[in-house]
Amino acid sequence: MEEQITLTTPALLFSAISLILLAYTNRFLGYASLIRGLHEKFKANPNELLKGQIANLRKRLNLTKNMQILGVGSLFLCMGTMFLIFIGWQTLAVWVFGIALLLMIASLGISLYEIQISVSALNLHLGDMEQITK
Repeated sequence: MEEQITLTTPALLFSAISLILLAYTNRFLGYASLIRGLHEKFKANPNELLKGQIANLRKRLNLTKNMQILGVGSLFLCMGTMFLIFIGWQTLAVWVFGIALLLMIASLGISLYEIQISVSALNLHLGDMEQITK
């Protein structure tokens, strides 16, 4: 049995991917701002705590880059799927759309991992502040 998808199937995912990419871009811009601020602090007073924060941010920045690459790849393949449907290559369109879905799943999985790292980093700061106030 051959799977049938229409132009609306990848078009529905198109809007979701666009919103996710916007969220990823906002996250990236937040990291860029934070890194610039840490860079100034580190130049003024290099210390081990800042080195740890920089390493953590580098890891998170790379994860965000990978999330964006996979998300853009998914969007690209959704557009390719729409073209394949348009020219009547239904079977290939189904496969390309399946790959697009897998890329988006991978992107979201990396996003979950990055969120866990971010929360751990923020919990360290909270713990540090709680120790000072005791």
